[in-house]
Amino acid sequence: MNVSYKWLSEYIDLSGYTGEQLAELMTSGGIEIDVVESRNKGVTGVVVGHVLTREKHPDADKLSVCTVDVGESEPLQIVCGAKNVAAGLLVPVAVIGAKLPGDFAIKRAKLRGVESQGMICSAKELGINDKLLPKEQQEGILVLPEGTPIGKSILDVLAIDDEVLELDLTPNRSDCLSMLGVAYEVAALTGRPVKLPASQINDSAEQASAHISVQIDAKEQCTHYAARYIKGVKVGPAPQWMQNRLIAAGIRPINNVVDITNFVLLEYGQPLHAFDADKVAGGRIVVRMAHEGETLLTLDDQERKLEPHMLVITDGKQPIALAGVMGGANSEVTDSTVNILLESARFDGATVRKTSRQIGLRSEASIRFEKGVDPARVVPALDRAASLLASCADGHVLEGIVQEIAALQAAADVKVSLDKINRYLGTELSKLEVETIFRRLQFPYEMSIDEVFTVKVPSRRGDITRDVDLIEEVARLFGYDNIPTTSIEGAATAGALTKPQAIRRELRGRLTDAGLHEVINYSFTHPDRTKLFPALSDASVRPVRLALPMSEDRSVLRTSLLPQLLETASYNRNRKNDDVAIFEIGSVFHTDEEELTRLPREKHRLAVLLTGNRIAAGWNRKAEAVDFYDVKGILETVADLLGVSKSLHYAAAQPEHMHPGRTAAVQIDTERGRVTIGYIGQVHPTVQIENDLNDVYVLELELEPLYDAANFHIEYHALPRYPAIQRDIAVVLGREVEAGKLLESVRETAGELLESVQVFDIFMGERLGADKKSVALSLVYRHVERTLTDEEVTELHSRVVTKLEQSFAAELRK
Repeated sequence: MNVSYKWLSEYIDLSGYTGEQLAELMTSGGIEIDVVESRNKGVTGVVVGHVLTREKHPDADKLSVCTVDVGESEPLQIVCGAKNVAAGLLVPVAVIGAKLPGDFAIKRAKLRGVESQGMICSAKELGINDKLLPKEQQEGILVLPEGTPIGKSILDVLAIDDEVLELDLTPNRSDCLSMLGVAYEVAALTGRPVKLPASQINDSAEQASAHISVQIDAKEQCTHYAARYIKGVKVGPAPQWMQNRLIAAGIRPINNVVDITNFVLLEYGQPLHAFDADKVAGGRIVVRMAHEGETLLTLDDQERKLEPHMLVITDGKQPIALAGVMGGANSEVTDSTVNILLESARFDGATVRKTSRQIGLRSEASIRFEKGVDPARVVPALDRAASLLASCADGHVLEGIVQEIAALQAAADVKVSLDKINRYLGTELSKLEVETIFRRLQFPYEMSIDEVFTVKVPSRRGDITRDVDLIEEVARLFGYDNIPTTSIEGAATAGALTKPQAIRRELRGRLTDAGLHEVINYSFTHPDRTKLFPALSDASVRPVRLALPMSEDRSVLRTSLLPQLLETASYNRNRKNDDVAIFEIGSVFHTDEEELTRLPREKHRLAVLLTGNRIAAGWNRKAEAVDFYDVKGILETVADLLGVSKSLHYAAAQPEHMHPGRTAAVQIDTERGRVTIGYIGQVHPTVQIENDLNDVYVLELELEPLYDAANFHIEYHALPRYPAIQRDIAVVLGREVEAGKLLESVRETAGELLESVQVFDIFMGERLGADKKSVALSLVYRHVERTLTDEEVTELHSRVVTKLEQSFAAELRK
């Protein structure tokens, strides 16, 4: 909500407060002000001028020589390049000595040999956002309305000498989505009275009920609908003062009818809608739920398919507006409109929200209905708008309001005792101090003998329903800074992270230290993306569809982290960042139900993606691309951090959408045996091409098993005192035999005397045969308490070789 300081001062006396001071006061009272922005971007010396003559420049086709009356003794000669400059126009003129935004000073100058004594300005040159101006004013010089006093400062004419407070409202303070609501808030903080706007209506003798009728069929979704009939309106520009107010609030003026509805919406917080009465068949208004298959062409020229949960305004036959969201083109006010049917209503917030979210359109009106409008302002706002239509559009307001009220909202009575207020706040407020606060809030109250306040909460403050809400109001007005600090009494519980939280924090730190960047993606994705990497989900997993998705691209909950990491990598590649090393720790969601009847299973996962170069090219080295062992090294870093290196294993795997020869399943030993917790490897080439990526290596792991297996206990071992003996062997065996199984066999056979074993060479060639390979192993033997003899090692080594020969049909390579 953008609040103009000058506009607000029409409802409450702000003398003694600058914009900054007012923002500080409101922020300390609980209404946070994000920004206080001055509308004057550095304009001085700009006045209203009247173009007397315009002639073509003698030496420039695109320039004009104008004489302009700015209220001085002699008119000024000004050279202007705008196409729309013409004799008779009223325009802003920067005279000699004036300044424009950017500290641009206006000096006497010659343009192509012709003297220019000032500058005729456009809106942009005055620092005004021209996108907020009417379309006809967005190009060329700014043309001011007829009757604007010549020589008057443009700061006053356009209300540029103003400040705008940007309110950052919490959802419960919808009362401050209006100028009057903000005025009541400032009144409570300052103790000054609120001046309500006057609504003077000179009704004609003709009855509105002769032209319109109102019927509410959807009584739960619409509790009050009121309408007025205004005849003989003249559609045209709104008065300059009204346009200034709308522009300050960030709304573009359109015409006087639409601008009045927007002005009253901002003033009262009550959305209104103006129908062309001659386009509403029989003047009949029926508020009902949409029928299956109905459509409506809305004001933005979009044909909307309506659904039964949508509330519509109809003429008894066809929809003419989506209630609380947008009007229909079939009843739109145009330049030829003469008669207005003006609507003011109270619609159900949940219904409006569901409709606006589904069609992807949130307007100023829908925002207010969603959060709840003041039921007591439906008629006052209608009268205020009718009064403005009479004064600003020459309309004749017919006698009476045609309305139907389906339900009345009774004023809420909330009780709170003085004792409870002081106990909750830790204060010693007197009865008089609390009474003063309630009077400043304009909350009528009664007080019993036992000092219990019964407060009749005004309808504008729908957020106050309980005694603690009143206590909060007392705290705000008393001043949070004035509440005394007290020591905590009783036993305190030390805060701490849970084991999973601590693990996730450690993982983030270690992975960022390793040079990876953390990304946080939406938990929502496109249905087609959930079909990628199915091996990472349960076989029965179905994507969970959202009831009100932001868009089709974000319409289901994700079942894997990798598809969105691919999107992130592709996004970077498209912006010339080919070297990507990223990770995400987040949740995936699994369910086996077609129609969701219970919450989906939420699983924590870690995913890593590497693509591009590990080392960039330099003058003394070539670029080195990432490979499988880079991502495997990251996995080993994670395993070392969590203390699960000894229980982690790899197994050859060929999951869908992964490279069949460069992928492994990651397994871990648990109480239930060895289980697969994820996959590591290269993305399938076809998936890489679809995402326009080079070789991509990924890792995705379930974190739950790692939470259980994680062991942060550090074991210390003494440095070895006795020498080790190393023996190397090379065995020839079938290509299908996995090297990992060889290592397991060696460890099992050699037992405790084997300190380490690793593969240091793999060879395949024609000499060995098409189906054979040679695997070379390096074994290190050591005893912790004595020196091993050569005979012991030879005997043990022979057993290892024999086991390999028996288990894998291996032959020693000579």
